Amino acid sequence: MQWVTRVDVEASPDALWKVVAEVERWPAFIATMRRVERLDGKEPGPGSLVRVAQPRMPVLTWRIIEWTPGRSFAWQSASGGVTTTGTHTVAPRGDGSSLTLGIDQTGLLAPLVGLLTGWQTRRYVEVEAMSMKRRAEESG
Repeated sequence: MQWVTRVDVEASPDALWKVVAEVERWPAFIATMRRVERLDGKEPGPGSLVRVAQPRMPVLTWRIIEWTPGRSFAWQSASGGVTTTGTHTVAPRGDGSSLTLGIDQTGLLAPLVGLLTGWQTRRYVEVEAMSMKRRAEESG
C-alpha cells in the first residue's frame, strides 16, 4: 500500500527543510504526533533511531535509511509483518518550494493493514504535510 501527498509551500527550500529535519519538534505543531524522540543521540543520518508516538497507533521505532541534507530523508519501521517506509522530500519550486510525503507499506500483512488503517494513514500524511507547510510559511 502506498500513499503520497504533495503540497506547494510559500517558503524557501531551506526554511522548509529546517521544519522537516527537526523531527523532535513535530509534536509542537503537528496534531498527529504525540512524541518524537531520537534514541541514539546521533546527528540525524543513516542508522539513526527515532521513536514516534501517534494517536491511535502503536509506538514505533524508525531507523533513518536515507539522509540528504536540505533535500530528503527516509525512515523505516517494521511491526507485525509490515515494513513501513516514510519519505520526506523538499524541492525548489519557483520562489518557494514543494513538500512530498509518502508512506509505503510492504510485507505479507500490508494489504490487510492498508485495508484496516489506510484511511487513517492517508489522513495523517495529509495533516502532517499541511502542518509542515504552515510552520515553514510562518517561520520563513
